[in-house]
Amino acid sequence: MGGQNWTHWRGPRMNGNADGANAPVHWNEKTNLVWKTALVGKGHSTPVVWGDRIFVTSAADDGPEIEEPFRDKAPGSHNNLMVTHRQKFLVSAYDRESGKELWQQVVHRALPHEGGHESGTLASASPSVDATHLVAFFGSYGLHVLDHQGNLVWQKQLGLMQSKHGHGEGSSPVLHDDLIAVNWDHEGQSFVAAFEKDSGKEAWRRKRDEKTSWASPIVVNQDGRKLLIVSGTKRIRAYDLKTGDDVWECGGLSDNVVASPVADQGYVFLGSSYDFQSMLAIRMEGAKGDITGTDHVIWSRRRTTPYVPSPLLYRGHLYFLRHYQNVMSRVEMISGKDAGGPFRLSGLRGIYASPVAVDGRIYVTDRSGLTLVFSAEAEPTLLASNQLDDSFSASLVLVDESIFLRGEKYLYRIAESP
Repeated sequence: MGGQNWTHWRGPRMNGNADGANAPVHWNEKTNLVWKTALVGKGHSTPVVWGDRIFVTSAADDGPEIEEPFRDKAPGSHNNLMVTHRQKFLVSAYDRESGKELWQQVVHRALPHEGGHESGTLASASPSVDATHLVAFFGSYGLHVLDHQGNLVWQKQLGLMQSKHGHGEGSSPVLHDDLIAVNWDHEGQSFVAAFEKDSGKEAWRRKRDEKTSWASPIVVNQDGRKLLIVSGTKRIRAYDLKTGDDVWECGGLSDNVVASPVADQGYVFLGSSYDFQSMLAIRMEGAKGDITGTDHVIWSRRRTTPYVPSPLLYRGHLYFLRHYQNVMSRVEMISGKDAGGPFRLSGLRGIYASPVAVDGRIYVTDRSGLTLVFSAEAEPTLLASNQLDDSFSASLVLVDESIFLRGEKYLYRIAESP
């Protein structure tokens, strides 16, 4: 076994780039499937991996159906699930080699105040992990920090999130430099906060003039310090990770921001496409205050931008899907010029998972269980079309020689057969 880990739902670089792994290209239910393990409950969260352990979060029915099932009454709610059961919120660890469940911890029990959208779950925020701590964030149902053996270190209840249309929650936490940062954008008073990893003490909190978003923060280096980048409808904002001080902000995204930022080499890229299409590329060096319309915004575009899947930043190019459809763009990172495409990924439909890349290959997984693998080129070559008998909303994880996939029913390990 190698030494790689998958610490964040977008990987250790927080941008989908997994170079250094040695992932297989071909698989199905009979080929290169090392194991698959049945999962308890539901979740769209992406697993994280440290050493010999895979960590997964989920929510499961807790007891019999309640006497009076209900639908939430959020303004504008539509296509939402009924609340029919109390829920238990679970964190589980699996052995990387065998797929055997090592432990499962119930970290919270509650009757949900919202059912969420019919395509979502109550465990859509992905965990984050380092050498000692595992962070499981269930939004309205708590921030929970455990060790790798499943022992609870601390937990906090941060309130009830009032998501737009009652469509549910999904922003993932960031664990970085002994701080845990979470974004709490909703229809009430929004905020971003950071907590000390070991003690749970609140390090800082900043109110946000924002409404519901589902984007997850990322951490970047700028001018010798760490910044927390948070997307939002009104403003993209950069906070000093240690102090929470505002460093810069920029307008330009649409409502319902879901896709998370990606960054590399001093640039950050952000997109949305709910009520209008928008993507921005920002040069961070020297950025201060309101940079909207300044030369720090090196390019922008108003077509083929992402909604649910986050972009992929790979070898000087930005890859992103139109809305959650099977049309992918490939643009030069610095110029923003199209570098091939947009091209259609035939066979894929309903894509919630974010694309990842390794060794010159791009992997895109859809909700029907199909993963296409193609070359990272201006004129891509289709390398494989891989089908599993499950549905996938979580993003694909690449660690050493293996792929880990979290489906609706199973957790899978894919690796080349000897």
